[in-house]
Amino acid sequence: MTHRTIAVVGSGYMGGGIAQVLALSGATVRIADVSAEIAKTNYDRIIEETKQFVADGLFPVGSVELIEANLSPAESVEDAVADADFIEEAVPEKIEIKHATLRRISAAAREDAIIGSNTSTILIGKLAEAVTNPGRFLGVHFSNPAPFIPGVELIPHEGTDESILSTVEEIVTATGKETARVRDSTGFVLNRLQYALFHEATQLVEEGVATAQDIDTIVRTTFGFRLPVFGPFAIADMAGLDVYSFCYASLQTRWPERFATPESLAQLVEAGKFGTKSGAGYLDVPAERTAELVAYRNRAYVAIKELMDELGPAPIHEGVTS
Repeated sequence: MTHRTIAVVGSGYMGGGIAQVLALSGATVRIADVSAEIAKTNYDRIIEETKQFVADGLFPVGSVELIEANLSPAESVEDAVADADFIEEAVPEKIEIKHATLRRISAAAREDAIIGSNTSTILIGKLAEAVTNPGRFLGVHFSNPAPFIPGVELIPHEGTDESILSTVEEIVTATGKETARVRDSTGFVLNRLQYALFHEATQLVEEGVATAQDIDTIVRTTFGFRLPVFGPFAIADMAGLDVYSFCYASLQTRWPERFATPESLAQLVEAGKFGTKSGAGYLDVPAERTAELVAYRNRAYVAIKELMDELGPAPIHEGVTS
């Protein structure tokens, strides 16, 4: 990969973590914040965190030296972005703060510099209104904690130049992370799904179906247990789309609109595409690969259980309120 100079504007825990992994990937990274003093304070914190991550075996030996060589605090936003090939904005999730920051970045950056925003939910098209030459702008959404969560959403808006996506994918994958391209839509994919789950979980608590603690136990030990390996469509295909259709019908006896059968599911079932058992579903896994897939699934689940047993229970207070 071509050596790149990167600026991260906003050096708090999110921006600092992003800068950390970019520096580890070998890029030259400069961080900026509302003042040079805050940028320097956050730089010092990043170095101390890196030392602890190495001590805990979370980062490889030599990471501190690599980050010290590649990462530095800037005197200002303008100083940080002046020579950058790629700029990641990671300031607080308020559109007026992001607009003001993106205007400063646009005014000081090179015309060909790619600009990304780490926004979690704000439409990229709305943020693009503050960017000069908005074709170079897109969402590049890391998750907290940035050093350890491997997925990154890439969100172009309608005016994004398609050619910049491969460059951004290169930059992100060099950190060891995995990218997914997502259309510009409120909440994108990650938070739309995450908040849908949280909303339903709160309904269960408020209805008295289960406590918050018991719901967390069910999520992490059942369908949530599958999620490190498979997404919802692979899980549905393996369960059987006809089974999903029956379950939707059962849920509709109480919530006919809230759990209306998805049109795509109804169409697949009507066409006899029931998932892996029929050789076609959402992901079209050939039937002859079913045994291989099941064997992989079983090995993965056993490995995850062994890892969880080795780690032990999370240090969450026992007295979780409902």
